[in-house]
Amino acid sequence: MNKQDLFTGFLVGVAANISGIFLYILIFSELNIDATLQDAFRNGYLGKLIALGGIPNFLPFFLFLKKKHNAHARGVLMASILAAISVGIFKIAN
Repeated sequence: MNKQDLFTGFLVGVAANISGIFLYILIFSELNIDATLQDAFRNGYLGKLIALGGIPNFLPFFLFLKKKHNAHARGVLMASILAAISVGIFKIAN
């Protein structure tokens, strides 16, 4: 297993999660990105935004698996686990 491939997959997973968050905000929020994130943090639903942002991680994960890039897919899975841990932390904090 190549650590660089694992790291690349992790970065792809984090980028997919962040882009999912921004895409969700742009489509469903009436406020801009900064105001929505601040409101989510103040009102305790930032974890839910992070969880919804994780949905696009399915695409690179299964794409890497189909192309037999298992180390990349593990990196995306690690990014998804990091997102799940952060959701749990926000859930406990609020």
